Amino acid sequence: MEGQEREGVQQPVAGQDAFTRWVYGRPFFGGLWLTLGGAWILLTMKASVKVVLHVGMQGVAGYLLPTLMVLLGLLILFSPDQRLFYSITGVLISMGTWVTSNLGGFMVGLLLGVVGSVLTFGWLPDQDPRVGRRERRGPAQQDGPATGTGQAGTDTHTAQAGTVVGPPRTAQ
Repeated sequence: MEGQEREGVQQPVAGQDAFTRWVYGRPFFGGLWLTLGGAWILLTMKASVKVVLHVGMQGVAGYLLPTLMVLLGLLILFSPDQRLFYSITGVLISMGTWVTSNLGGFMVGLLLGVVGSVLTFGWLPDQDPRVGRRERRGPAQQDGPATGTGQAGTDTHTAQAGTVVGPPRTAQ
C-alpha cells in the first residue's frame, strides 16, 4: 500500500515540480491570456492591407496599446504582487484597442485581454476554502431559531444578537 497512490487525490504542492509550483503561485492564466491578446492584436496589425480595417486612430497608438498589453501580461506573470493595478490597467487598455487596433484584433485580442485581466483581478493567493453557511452555524442553531435570549443552550452569538436588537428592557 505504501508505494501506491490513490486515484483522485491531488499530490501535495511540495511534491510537485518547480514549474507547477511557480504556476500555482501567481495568476498564470490571466497573465498568459492578456499577453496572448496583445500579441494577437500586434499580429493583426501586420496583416495584409486587404485584411486590415483602418478604423480609428492610426500610428503610434495602434502599436502602443497592444505592446502595453503584452508588457502588462508579462508583469502579471513575473511580478504578481501588483496584480490588481496591472489587471485594471490591462482591462482599460484592452478596451482601448477597439478604437485603435483593428477593432481589438478582430475582437479576439480584445476578448483575450479582458478575460485575462478579469481572471487576474479575481485571483486570490493561498486562501482557505470557503466555509458554507451550515458549517458556520453551530449544532444548536440548526434545529431552529431560539425562542428566547439568555436561555440555556443558546450560543453567545445568538445571545448577543438578542441583546443588540430591540429597545432596552427595564426591570419590573
